[in-house]
Amino acid sequence: MKGLRVVPARWHGQERLYVCLTDGRNVAWYDRETARVSLLREDCREDVLHALAPFLTGTVTVGPPPVLTAAGLAGLTLPPDDDLAPNRPGEALLIDLDRFPGPARRLRPDPRRRALAAEQAVGEALDRLAGAGCHTLHSIPLPGGDRIHHLLIGPGGLFCVHTLHARRQRVLVAGPMVTVGRREARPLLRRVRADADRASYALTAEVHPVLALVGCDAPAVTAPVADVRVVRDTDLTALTGAGGVLKPADVEALHTMARDRKAWLRV
Repeated sequence: MKGLRVVPARWHGQERLYVCLTDGRNVAWYDRETARVSLLREDCREDVLHALAPFLTGTVTVGPPPVLTAAGLAGLTLPPDDDLAPNRPGEALLIDLDRFPGPARRLRPDPRRRALAAEQAVGEALDRLAGAGCHTLHSIPLPGGDRIHHLLIGPGGLFCVHTLHARRQRVLVAGPMVTVGRREARPLLRRVRADADRASYALTAEVHPVLALVGCDAPAVTAPVADVRVVRDTDLTALTGAGGVLKPADVEALHTMARDRKAWLRV
């Protein structure tokens, strides 16, 4: 079959490569995150794989489109304005900087840009965990103007991740207090715990609080941190180490629930 075209697109926040006929009809698509080629016409298998060959990496599964679960069907019915899955890392900061960019000339860098860089670095690292069966939601708005930086949902459980820019600075963690460089200590771990508690209430599931330090060599922990995990942005893969906590169906169901903006209105 000649004339097949490969067209990139995004579908509910996920990257897809559609294989189309000359008249625009789809005959297959390739999901990068799941490494699956879904065929709408079995007679086009060889031609589809030939067209996708430059884009395929590693082992891929080829077959008919998977049957949607109840959670998947529920996700498809979400209005676009209520679906949080397309949110980019630092979405709220990106919008704020676009609306209020601040003066063109500043004596000091805008702290919002440092915070945005930190959230983007952590968000990209978490998104790379999709191959381990994880879903990540970014910049979840909460009542009162607060937000959860990142929510990781995977076989190892649910993790509420708060990012902190600490590039080339010493970080001291003493109980709930966190000190970055020469700045004044803040009870940041209380904020991280509170965010996780609100997520747990919204999703009726246990959510673990995580503080992710961006650009920090090694934090100095002088007092027990209890239930909050303090990790560097380069060590986030450790969150997938404790597998077997959630089944794949539970991961999908919780992701569908969490991506609905209305689920967070009562916390």
